Amino acid sequence: MSTQAGDVRVGVDIGGTFTDIAVQIGSRFVTTKVLTTPRAPEQAVMQGIAAALAEAGVSPNEVDLVIHGTTLATNALIERKGARTAMIGTEGHRDTLELGYEDRFSEYDVFIEKPAPLIPRDLRFTVPERMSAKGEVLRPLDEAAVMALVPELQQLHVQSLAIGLLHAYVNPDHERRVRDILAKQLPGISISLSSEVCAEVREYDRFSTTACNAYVQPLMAGYLDRLSRQLKETGLACPLYLMLSGGGLATLETAMRFPIRLVESGPAGGAILAAGIAAESNLPRVLSFDMGGTTAKICLIDDFRPQASRSFEIGRIYRFLKGSGLPVRIPVIEMVEIGAGGGSVATVDQLKRLKVGPESAGAEPGPASYGRGGTAPTVTDADLVLGRIDSRRFAGGSFSLDVEAAKSALERDVGERLGLAAIHSAYGVSEMVDENMANAARVHAIERGKTLGDRTLIAFGGAAPLHAARLAEKLGMDRIVIPTSAGVGSAVGFLRAPVAYEVVRSRFFRLSGFDSGAVNGMLREMQDEARQIVATGAPGAAIQEHRHVEMRYIGQGHEIAVDLPLRDLTTDDAPLLRTLFEQRYAEIFGRAVPGVEVEILAWSITMSASVGGKTSDPPAPAESHPTANDRRRLFDGLLGEYKDVGVHWRDQLVPGSRIAGPAIIAEAQTATVVSAVFDARIDRFGHIVLERRHDA
Repeated sequence: MSTQAGDVRVGVDIGGTFTDIAVQIGSRFVTTKVLTTPRAPEQAVMQGIAAALAEAGVSPNEVDLVIHGTTLATNALIERKGARTAMIGTEGHRDTLELGYEDRFSEYDVFIEKPAPLIPRDLRFTVPERMSAKGEVLRPLDEAAVMALVPELQQLHVQSLAIGLLHAYVNPDHERRVRDILAKQLPGISISLSSEVCAEVREYDRFSTTACNAYVQPLMAGYLDRLSRQLKETGLACPLYLMLSGGGLATLETAMRFPIRLVESGPAGGAILAAGIAAESNLPRVLSFDMGGTTAKICLIDDFRPQASRSFEIGRIYRFLKGSGLPVRIPVIEMVEIGAGGGSVATVDQLKRLKVGPESAGAEPGPASYGRGGTAPTVTDADLVLGRIDSRRFAGGSFSLDVEAAKSALERDVGERLGLAAIHSAYGVSEMVDENMANAARVHAIERGKTLGDRTLIAFGGAAPLHAARLAEKLGMDRIVIPTSAGVGSAVGFLRAPVAYEVVRSRFFRLSGFDSGAVNGMLREMQDEARQIVATGAPGAAIQEHRHVEMRYIGQGHEIAVDLPLRDLTTDDAPLLRTLFEQRYAEIFGRAVPGVEVEILAWSITMSASVGGKTSDPPAPAESHPTANDRRRLFDGLLGEYKDVGVHWRDQLVPGSRIAGPAIIAEAQTATVVSAVFDARIDRFGHIVLERRHDA
């Protein structure tokens, strides 16, 4: 097959169980799934790319771009399998990482367990120096003390360094000098500066983010270097971009320098996909639902934009309890993530309560039905027994599933404990995982003052279409969209993402003393930094800019984001900034607070450029009612028995096709269960749309 330049792109998403590949050739997609290879993730990536390109009829040298998202950094932080990392701070502040916020995130828990610092005390060092909050040198850096650390760092076999000095976000000179001295004496060591990784106020957050970046940098740099070399060796000499947690793309060099920005890269791709579908289908209120092999991710999308945040926690000791993890200050798409995937393990506790997750069988050994050594029953085993999965066509037919092994595991670990048959055990597992996801969605929405019933559910990932109808029933939602290539939704989402980069700087001003000259100089520096990164990733593309500022009333502990005009500011803009702040404050809290001084803590600039062309909208399709390709026994929980339902191959359905529930719409990487209360149709974009029947 011969292709035109600029129209072949590859998206790669490494998950805990599967590695997903999506190849885009113009408006055509070819997708595949392969089992993740945890010990060497690049092996599954190369295997999947080779298979997808072969199916697409595309040679490696015809690929113009590879976009990659990975959970490797996240897993290294959670499992504490990063580099041997030391930290250097200001004298007298050795224990900032251990002191944290000096609070109790669970006030009445006498057995509270706090997350252990990523860098232990014997690897934390200090040097004499001091900057003021205005960036003035109060105590010069003792360079001899820095040099004295060299033999100790060598003796401790340190692989990576995090440098976090007080108020370096205002004046980074001392951090840079420490780096220059140690880089010369310790060649090959990775070094992360807090003034580059997270140039913001709040020392604990800044130092924690820097420590996390340093901890995973050698691992990620090594992996990305190996992957880049293997891609080139197989003829894929095109650029490699990495998906960022905030929904943008960055160059390989930027990702290797700041790998902490990749921690939520996979889920971010799914949110970008859902936001794009919401925009093209004019769905202003959406709940994005991404369920893979290990976790489920839920994200609120309003007016075609996912909810965003500048804070995130990694490795929480108490899964849903804020403050029990390691804080990270990075741009991130805000979502709730729970241990509810196809590989989530079902157990019965001593009180005979059925539990599903968060433990996962992963790719190794996998669910009992995989036949790879796993014996514990999982959600995939339950779906197989319920008739939702075709054992012969699982993961595109790459391997078959063992129905009897799934039944045996469910009977042994669930049925015998609860006095249930295998089918009712399977249904109990399915109901439990669906309720876990529904409850997480309810809590997530309530905490943000949102409602769910009037939203559209956009479901993707290998397991989400199997559970979307039941989840929508539990949440009172009337419409579901299953995108094309839903089984590899995040990988497809990567191909929709812009090259984007955000730069944040903390500079404290009260509006009464607003210094427009200092602000404009700082904004120009931030603008140049962000523009350079984006222009490198998208040469010649039109670059869009967005600015916002973090503001609060004096005495408040947290700020809110306010959009800034795209121009130089003047002293006369202080009243405008106050007006913009109070309007936003009133939107969130119902009213402004008159007569209270306002202050600014941080400034942000985001640059972005699209790397994919916009496809034209297809015309409205003619209605048709296709005949089922096959029949299958599907368990109906309301009736408590199997029903014989039609199975339709998705690749044979055309826009305008209508299918009455109950039914199954099967495709290579997943299957959509159309429950008895929904009917399905194929819209003009090829998406499956499930709509609740009026009589249901």
